[in-house]
Amino acid sequence: MTHAPPSAGRFVSQERRSPMATRSASYMDRAINLIEWLAAIFVGIVALNIFVAVVLRKFFDTSIPDAYDFGRMLLGILIFWGIAATSYRGGHITVDLVWTAAGPRMKRAIDVFATLVLLFVVAVQTAMLFDKVRGTYVDNVQTYDLNIPTWPFYAVAWAGDVCAVLLIAIRTYRLIFHPEQLEEAHPEQKADE
Repeated sequence: MTHAPPSAGRFVSQERRSPMATRSASYMDRAINLIEWLAAIFVGIVALNIFVAVVLRKFFDTSIPDAYDFGRMLLGILIFWGIAATSYRGGHITVDLVWTAAGPRMKRAIDVFATLVLLFVVAVQTAMLFDKVRGTYVDNVQTYDLNIPTWPFYAVAWAGDVCAVLLIAIRTYRLIFHPEQLEEAHPEQKADE
């Protein structure tokens, strides 16, 4: 006879979950993967922009019109989509001095509290960034050389921030109700065991 680990308690295992719960988890996992792939694509776009600008300047003595503006706005997009990608996995830089010394129940309480604080902060940031998108649209802010409106770039960055809020909300839900669905957020814990 096998015994369930103490942390299993009230949680239903992946095998015994209803098909509807498995399907909704699958949809959430697909959305999470899509957001992470979009963040990776933006890394590639920023790198390509920098590479092409350097090659054109070095070998052909020319430049991409508005390369600075594009680079600046693409970097902003990359930052906000990067926040979305790291927020769910818990892959951002953390200081875990108290967490490492705490017991399992306290670790979970710290994780839930920290995730709720992160959700609040990023939600406020998202609201403020929407105000920036609206402001650049209303003021008709454009790039210097090509006079391209900048608000779509800000809107894509804002969409990344919205995705960050959604992913943090999913993480919070799973952390509270289905912690077995989360990947290992603290790999150093395994090294201590």
